[in-house]
Amino acid sequence: MALRRTFRVLSPRGPRGLRSTRRSRPDAGRHQKQAVKRATLRDCGRRCVYCAAGLTPETATLDHVHPASRGGTHDPGNLVVACRSCNQLKGDLLPLEFFLRYPWAGANFMRYARAVHRALKRGARRVVSLALAKAA
Repeated sequence: MALRRTFRVLSPRGPRGLRSTRRSRPDAGRHQKQAVKRATLRDCGRRCVYCAAGLTPETATLDHVHPASRGGTHDPGNLVVACRSCNQLKGDLLPLEFFLRYPWAGANFMRYARAVHRALKRGARRVVSLALAKAA
């Protein structure tokens, strides 16, 4: 029995990256972020979770309670809405560090951040009570 050899003929291919048959959607990421922002705004009662100022979708900013730069996730339980000034004030501080410096923010956080992890709220409660005990 003879061994049959078959040869495949490859068709010439154009250079990569010039033309794709699949169209990309540049707005897909933006729409997803807007949907997350709307849901988080709804969960936080349309208020900044730190200063309790009223927010609109244009003035609200998404804030990671546990900062992404320190290992925080993009889960809905770690996202809250804040006004621009409070978001900049918090920066990349951990929640407990921020609430120790600004106990009023921790008190508002417990009231308005309804969809965050329970452990974050418990920690905020402890820190606020410690900070108020030191002040008294």
